Amino acid sequence: MSAAFAPRAASTASASSPPSDTLTHVELTHIEKRIENWIRFGHHAHEQLLDRRRRILSFPPGSIFAFVRWASNDFGTVASRLDIVRCVAPGEGYQTLPFVRPGGEILLRVDGWPKVEKILQHIDAIEATGIDAATVAPDHWGHVAHRISVGFEPRAYTIERHQAWLKRRECGQ
Repeated sequence: MSAAFAPRAASTASASSPPSDTLTHVELTHIEKRIENWIRFGHHAHEQLLDRRRRILSFPPGSIFAFVRWASNDFGTVASRLDIVRCVAPGEGYQTLPFVRPGGEILLRVDGWPKVEKILQHIDAIEATGIDAATVAPDHWGHVAHRISVGFEPRAYTIERHQAWLKRRECGQ
């Protein structure tokens, strides 16, 4: 993994507030050169440290986060995955995902380091424009997933498109 793709996640809560039942919980593990699960973007509401190598981040309903999973053995990388997930409210349907309880709406899923790297670069490009990747229109992540799956470059997410999404969301659409 490259240092350019180091984990970055923002917190909006204190470490002492307990998680509620409406939150989506993501278990993160870091065992050097073996297992690295991390959040690339997203705003968690609670963090629980389990031990030196494991922690649980909890996200409120409606929030969006990017979950990167990487694993290797003595012969090299065995798994590289990136999922962009929207947290669901109680009663909403959801898809299950390893290390995510109860699950969420998977907006984008890619396997293999070359595709994961492309998505990380796309996220970096969005953030370079000053847009928080956690606030990007959910349908954009679907667009990116479809374009990457057929070998095309996704369209850039512009400030104009983001402003249109914010107005659409404001209207309740």
